[in-house]
Amino acid sequence: MIEWSHFVDTFIGTISDVLPIATIIFGFQFAVLKRPVANLPKVITGFFYVILGLSLFLIGLDLALFPLGEAMATQLTAPSFIEQFKVSLGADFEWIDYYWVYLFAFFIGFSTTIAEPSLIAVAIKANQVSGGSISVNGLRIAVAIGVAVGISLGSYRIVVGDPIHYYIIVGYVIVVIQTFYAPKLIIPLAYDSGGVTTSTVTVPLVAALGLGLASTVPGRNPMIDGFGLIAFASLFPMISVMGYAQITQWLNKDAEREDKENAL
Repeated sequence: MIEWSHFVDTFIGTISDVLPIATIIFGFQFAVLKRPVANLPKVITGFFYVILGLSLFLIGLDLALFPLGEAMATQLTAPSFIEQFKVSLGADFEWIDYYWVYLFAFFIGFSTTIAEPSLIAVAIKANQVSGGSISVNGLRIAVAIGVAVGISLGSYRIVVGDPIHYYIIVGYVIVVIQTFYAPKLIIPLAYDSGGVTTSTVTVPLVAALGLGLASTVPGRNPMIDGFGLIAFASLFPMISVMGYAQITQWLNKDAEREDKENAL
């Protein structure tokens, strides 16, 4: 059960975090625009719901998501578990012996991204603005696949202990190259897709997974190796969304060419 003292402390802390936002909004409304707030009771009620929701969400992180992510990482990297499914021939564990970790990272990245509220909002708006040419589910799946691949690769990096900057540099080189060839319509949306993935649902579990892996894999430092998975979750959706647009464009061109050949 939630201790009331924990809830009260979190609620008060959330109020102090939201207060500067409310001060800026109402300050500009009254001091700069010099207009009353429309539907003020509803706005105040909405702010209360935001504070209450954030408080419960933060408590949920402490009680469920962070412990769950760390527990899964600990269990998947336990020597007794890896020994049961070991595929390498040496006495020591190799990177391939942690394949269950990569599989778990892929599925947890995909599922949390599909459920990400910010991504759903962006996908719906993109569908409306584009007149339906950008599919809501297509964009969500493309972003989710990018996050899943990114987190899996980031988990591999933690296991082998490679420096993170090599992966990030290569990833952004790919993004720059894709920018020149991807449809112009999708480029800004692809860049925004990297940001919407680092939100309320994805970040807690991904951060917990990274810290749990770095704490349990021998020779890893949680401070140096544990962080960085969020960077992979932000980078790879840009690659996957532009790749999705490029593949769609290529398929459409093939379909148009076939239609012309059939017409002749």
